[in-house]
Amino acid sequence: MNNKIDKKSSGQTGSVLIIGGGIAGIQAALDLAESGYFVYIAEQKSAIGGVMAQLDKTFPTNDCAMCIMSPKLVEVGRHLNIKLLTLSEVTGVKGEKGNFEVDITQHPRYVDMDKCIACGACAEKCPKKVDDLYNERLVKRKAIYVPYPQAVPLKYAIDKDNCIFLKKGKKCRVCEKVCPAGAINFDDRGEKLTLNVGAIILSPGFSTFDPKGLDTYIYADHPDVVTSIEFERVLSASGPTTGHLVRLSDHKEPEKIAWFQCVGSRDINNCDHLYCSSVCCMYAIKQAIIAKEHSAKDIDCTIFYMDMRTHGKGFEQCYTEAREKYGIKFIRCRVHSVVPQVGGGLGITYINDEGKMISEIHDIVVLSVGMEISDELKKMAGILGVDLNENGFCNTATFNPVGTSRDGIYVCGAFQGPKDIPQSVIEAGSAANMAGMSLSSARNTLTKTMVSPEEIDISGDRPRIGVFICQCGINIGGVIDVPGVRDYAATLPFVEYVADNLYTCSQDTQDVMTQVIKEHNLNRIVVAACTPKTHEPLFQETLINAGLNKYLFEMVNIRNQDSWVHKDSPELATKKAMDLVRMAVAKTALLEPLEEAELNINPKALVIGGGISGMAAAKAIADQGFEVNIIERGPALGGQALNLFKTWKGEDIGKGVINLANSLESNDKIKIYLNTELRDVKGFVGNFKSFIKGTEEIIEHGITVMATGAFEHQPDEYFYKKDPRVMTSLELDKKFIDNEPDIKKVKTAVFIQCVGSREAQRPYCSRVCCTHSIKSALHLKELNPDMNIFILYRDIRTYGEREMLYKQARESGVIFIRFSEDQKPVVGQGKECLEIEVMDYILCQPVKIKADILTLASAIEPYNDEKLARFFKVPMDKNGFFVEAHVKLGPSEFATDGVFMCGLAHYPKSIDESIAQAQAAVSRAITLLSQKNIHISGNISYINQRLCSGCGLCVEVCPYNAPYIIEEGPNLGKSEINPVLCKGCGVCVASCRAGAINLKGFETAQIFAMLDEM
Repeated sequence: MNNKIDKKSSGQTGSVLIIGGGIAGIQAALDLAESGYFVYIAEQKSAIGGVMAQLDKTFPTNDCAMCIMSPKLVEVGRHLNIKLLTLSEVTGVKGEKGNFEVDITQHPRYVDMDKCIACGACAEKCPKKVDDLYNERLVKRKAIYVPYPQAVPLKYAIDKDNCIFLKKGKKCRVCEKVCPAGAINFDDRGEKLTLNVGAIILSPGFSTFDPKGLDTYIYADHPDVVTSIEFERVLSASGPTTGHLVRLSDHKEPEKIAWFQCVGSRDINNCDHLYCSSVCCMYAIKQAIIAKEHSAKDIDCTIFYMDMRTHGKGFEQCYTEAREKYGIKFIRCRVHSVVPQVGGGLGITYINDEGKMISEIHDIVVLSVGMEISDELKKMAGILGVDLNENGFCNTATFNPVGTSRDGIYVCGAFQGPKDIPQSVIEAGSAANMAGMSLSSARNTLTKTMVSPEEIDISGDRPRIGVFICQCGINIGGVIDVPGVRDYAATLPFVEYVADNLYTCSQDTQDVMTQVIKEHNLNRIVVAACTPKTHEPLFQETLINAGLNKYLFEMVNIRNQDSWVHKDSPELATKKAMDLVRMAVAKTALLEPLEEAELNINPKALVIGGGISGMAAAKAIADQGFEVNIIERGPALGGQALNLFKTWKGEDIGKGVINLANSLESNDKIKIYLNTELRDVKGFVGNFKSFIKGTEEIIEHGITVMATGAFEHQPDEYFYKKDPRVMTSLELDKKFIDNEPDIKKVKTAVFIQCVGSREAQRPYCSRVCCTHSIKSALHLKELNPDMNIFILYRDIRTYGEREMLYKQARESGVIFIRFSEDQKPVVGQGKECLEIEVMDYILCQPVKIKADILTLASAIEPYNDEKLARFFKVPMDKNGFFVEAHVKLGPSEFATDGVFMCGLAHYPKSIDESIAQAQAAVSRAITLLSQKNIHISGNISYINQRLCSGCGLCVEVCPYNAPYIIEEGPNLGKSEINPVLCKGCGVCVASCRAGAINLKGFETAQIFAMLDEM
């Protein structure tokens, strides 16, 4: 059967195909669907989720990976404008941007998805056990299966390569006999589809390196040598050991664990894996910390590494914490081999920093395996007609970071190059933006509108409360007696229904919850699970689907605030869970429906900052069809990029900046303000008013993008500003740009890394400095091949494919000498040259270098603009960078509605990363700008005018300027709350001396009801 779907009538088609259902594909799909496009997700596996579904926790947030991902999975699974095509592969692509025809083969599932109720009866009776790929083959599953408990779609599939009937033709068909829904279909032959889509996004993910060929590590021969992804499954609550840390050979708790870094990465003996995989250092640190937390013993954790690449936001602090708080040992050494010991254990011999040979026995060795692109994905790239680079990753350019060699096809995630979750999510937004830009004329032509059921009127009804308690694998259930809490909840007043669920946030439980609410006439709901920060909107939407007001809901955090903090006291944790549920039920009985105000959206944007990221954001907004104002404090567009020579890929930055600036100046949807700053900002999401300093002009806009940039730290060491031979990286770039002839005459050049970074005053890594210095060193070699060049460093952080530059520099004769923070290089001023002394850890003696020039890789420092942060009510961290809504899931937006961020204002990053984040910020902004109106929270403060004394304290303390003094009418002089500005923080409620202010959803009676139950 061949179906042609969404054939366009004329012009562009308003649908997008996303190939791959990992976190990047999921985020891109949601951005596009919320912006007015219909989205297909083609996933080769039977469910979406990708590698992130296999992880235990994410760092540095310490969140359960599935807990933060599950709401996204459910949202995708039930979104009207997203269609999942599982077990699918692309077999052909024709056409061009705006009008592609994509042939897809959807392989048979042998289970009717419309009939399957995911009861599990089939898997329970299936006699065939096979390797469980989700658990990295550490345990078995059945031939009929769901990949993992929270899978979306939560529908069973038959593994045709292992099914007794399908593989061997032998009689079995037990699943067919026991299925109560009649969902088994052995006659399923799959389907061939042809999709007509306007754009394609590639997010097929990656494979992990298979270390079986590394004989000296005995991975293939010993169960206690595991890969990092296998260790993730061991740590996970849903894993083969239910989160109990044991060695797999005998299930004894380990006392010593070693991590080997760069397994399948940075391998000069394997030309296919010369690159750095970017994520391995951080996940090893994360795993070591979690191993410490999981073990009752004082477990010994050691990480053997080449360079510690903790270059992301918050990563360096984690590295420091791992050493100083958790006592994790870091040894710079590449271990040659692992030797099994008689009686158990794994022998390791290594050389320490003092040159001593040390032999130790460890219980587990974790191989930190890197990323690679499989032959299957390379074949798919050939079908799509997109170019790959020498490492097998998708070819992209710095000023078009997600654009492939084929117009209309975009890429995000690890298929573009090795990267972590935040950068994958950023690129997902960037790809969604690019797809949306190319199809803006077809927005909302294929989408459907959600029609919610009519809200049930519960006024006057007796409370009928439903309580749902989550086990969350062993995250909660491993500590708290969940059935006991469930049974206790059933005894509480007004509770009509109770249930405990393995994963309350899974799609099937959400569907069941909707049915239960209707069947039992429940009018209020309590969920005891994990954090409302990520899950409350999910459950509120479920209430809406059941016809209840979303505010008739209370969430109890029995994970973060109970099982995690009281894991050593299960009885007390269970009692506390009962207390928390009892308090929540008492409050819930008094909840009343709340109304949400509707806001009109001004479809104009303001971008603050005219650097690379600000310009990219402005261009993206205009290309999506919206008007945008961009303000720049300086006299020209370009920001710090005006001072840069070439990108790490070798492109001319000046040319790229000029092209980008010209595109803004020629766009009639963009208005540019130079030498401009703001003096004040009023308003809220959808309706901001920004006042320009020195004029009476007011810019009205619906959203704001903060792209305020950063600057180069001015060092106060190494004779900077005291000797013309000492310069910063940007000053050297200026010499390259100006083509100064004296540079070619230099005989010896020295670079010193981490100047002002990774120190007490600026404890973060500035991310780009290592790559910048190496690129500059290579250019010096081009100018004068005989030049002697030394780079003095603490860790070389050429992450991802930037590693190729590091290799090239070594091969060209650049000499790298490592130093420690407490033994920094010493610079002396000689008449003829600079004299630089540094301790060489390999030679174990000081080295003196006579240099003609010294370049300082100086830190990137944020502007720390507290006034601007106050204007838009957005937070900054202690280093002065803006704080994102969520490190993993919201890296380009603020918790403050309608305000987004990108570029150096968020954290140091390269030009391609800055542009990608600018486009990602716009992708999120378009989900607002493309709507005519939005609804605001019903949890807002209100004032009882009879009690208000008009003292104005609430006006003073509110961080959002929501209260104001009434200037006319019968309540003259008293306070009032602007419901649009109110964020429901409750500061005004707590500060009101007259008790005149209450917060809807947290009324005085509700709070006292909870206190009474304590």
